[in-house]
Amino acid sequence: MISTDLYRIAVIGAGGKMGMRVSDNLVRTDHVVSYVENSPAGQQRTRDAGRELTDAATAVADADIVVFAVPDLALQAVTAELVPQMRAGAIALTLDPAAAYAGLLTDRDDVVRAVAHPCHPSIFLQRTTPEEYADTFGGIAAPQDAIAAVESDEPAKRATVEATVRAIYAPVIDVHFVTIKQLAQLEPTLVETVACMIGALLNEALQETVNTMGVPEAAARSILLGHTQVALANGLRGDNPFSDACLIAMDYGRESIIKEDWKKIFRDDELDKNLARMLHLDHIER
Repeated sequence: MISTDLYRIAVIGAGGKMGMRVSDNLVRTDHVVSYVENSPAGQQRTRDAGRELTDAATAVADADIVVFAVPDLALQAVTAELVPQMRAGAIALTLDPAAAYAGLLTDRDDVVRAVAHPCHPSIFLQRTTPEEYADTFGGIAAPQDAIAAVESDEPAKRATVEATVRAIYAPVIDVHFVTIKQLAQLEPTLVETVACMIGALLNEALQETVNTMGVPEAAARSILLGHTQVALANGLRGDNPFSDACLIAMDYGRESIIKEDWKKIFRDDELDKNLARMLHLDHIER
């Protein structure tokens, strides 16, 4: 059952890119929200949005859940400052698993660690309005799922996290619960290392087709966008079988582009290596 309770929520980094998205959604709820921002530019954005700023110590002192909407590279310093000031029983929620999995966050035995991340609207989502079509990132009009991890066995803590996640990423269809390690395996390995890389590779292939092979860009873009939808629908949903000729071309592509040992990226040591690079660390301590 989805909780309908109201919570005291503090947003740290409320004037940043993710902080503004989170705050834009929270302001539509009945939760009691405090907005914290250190940078002058972020403070101005927060005020321009009609939101009142609160100093960090006051905001976290009585918050049920503190949302750390700050970049990964800042989380170590920010949690070191603010987690000791949180009340016992509160929840520290970060929005990306990298720093949490890498052990960079300040912990307290009486503060619950949680991580959440949006799935973004599915390419297979049935959209019916222009606003839904325009919302490719999510959190505005197009429904999306979200992933969350909570290091607590208390149902009330999980309910608080789910209610907060549904608020900050609204509209949300489902919230899927995993471990922090599993969330790190999803993001970055599955979706950034693989899916986002392939998206960038598609654009490189488009530019090569246009600039090297001389195909008109409109024609190349049209056939690529249409076939990308078909490829994903066939590959991920099994909508239609690929033709025999297509399968041969796919084998050629795999042989020419993909390394034979590519699945090593799903090993724990490779995950550590990937996260260390993302967080600008020499290595991940275990």
